[in-house]
Amino acid sequence: MPYDPDDYLSRHFQTSGIDLKQKVDDLIGLIVPSDSPNLQLYREMLITVVRMAQADRNRWDAKIMLQTLREMEHAFCVLEQFKRRRKVTVFGSARTPQGHPLYTLARDLGAELAKRDLMVITGAGGGIMSATHEGAGLENSLGLNITLPFEQQANDIVAGTDHLLSFHFFFVRKLFFVKEADALVLCPGGFGTLDEALEVLTLIQTGKSPIVPVVLLDEPDGTYWEDAIGFLHEQLAGNRYILPSDMNLVRLVRSAEEAAAEIAQFYRNYHSSRWLKGLFMIRMNHALNETALGQIQEDFAQLCIEGSFTQQSFDESEKDEPEFSDLVRLAFRFNGRDHGRLRELIDRLNLPQNWAIKA
Repeated sequence: MPYDPDDYLSRHFQTSGIDLKQKVDDLIGLIVPSDSPNLQLYREMLITVVRMAQADRNRWDAKIMLQTLREMEHAFCVLEQFKRRRKVTVFGSARTPQGHPLYTLARDLGAELAKRDLMVITGAGGGIMSATHEGAGLENSLGLNITLPFEQQANDIVAGTDHLLSFHFFFVRKLFFVKEADALVLCPGGFGTLDEALEVLTLIQTGKSPIVPVVLLDEPDGTYWEDAIGFLHEQLAGNRYILPSDMNLVRLVRSAEEAAAEIAQFYRNYHSSRWLKGLFMIRMNHALNETALGQIQEDFAQLCIEGSFTQQSFDESEKDEPEFSDLVRLAFRFNGRDHGRLRELIDRLNLPQNWAIKA
């Protein structure tokens, strides 16, 4: 995500003759390495807190700020140990009882994901969440629990371990559900499950979240997601509230094996993406052959606001992520709108017949 300095925050300010800007700079100099690429970010974080203190906001506002910063910093710290593993966030009803076919399906899903060295993230509760962790096992599980005024128990798999994080605010918890996810699987559930499904799709559709597989998992004869997809097609796409291609952002599957295979296929060649100097960069494990690149130029030209698709190697401007230096890039000036078509492009990149043959 590109960073733009906030001139409002950065401007010089004083209080009672004290140069607060200089005080903040002095503090930053004491605690942040001078070569840190985040130095300016930390500076503006401190200035934000100082401005809030300067205004002496009401106690509730101050407590929200404190709790949010505290929870986020703690989550960053705990999750750092798992950052090199791909993770799948799984949503579904906490009320699904043991012995229900969906419980068995979720447990099988956890096992299938673990076989592929994928970690499972859930809300740490019972039902679908407990079943998925049961199948994956502790070493492949992360639980993001919510602290409620009434009793709220984490499931037996993650309770009392360093694989469990507790949050006071739902919005902070939801941030990490999406931020840490390399894929999302949604099983049938209540209001919360539908809320998560629509929020995730909104974030991807608007480019606020990187594109990842969004898999809707149901029983072989289940109609929960089938009915939901029918509504989206008829009412949303049919009335042009969304682009018809936006429906490419979700995939309906009917078995744990199919769900895991859908996620694995997404990362067969596609690795990750980022914005860099106005270009959208898709990082790939394999370069494309000339025939495939030419066909992509023709079939996906509308994704470019100008110019065309080019294949590039690692650039020094990406030195903040040197671990990806061996990956080839497909670069283009993405219009930032057609994320459903972008998903189609990624599917094309993942076909082995489109890869260049290595010498």
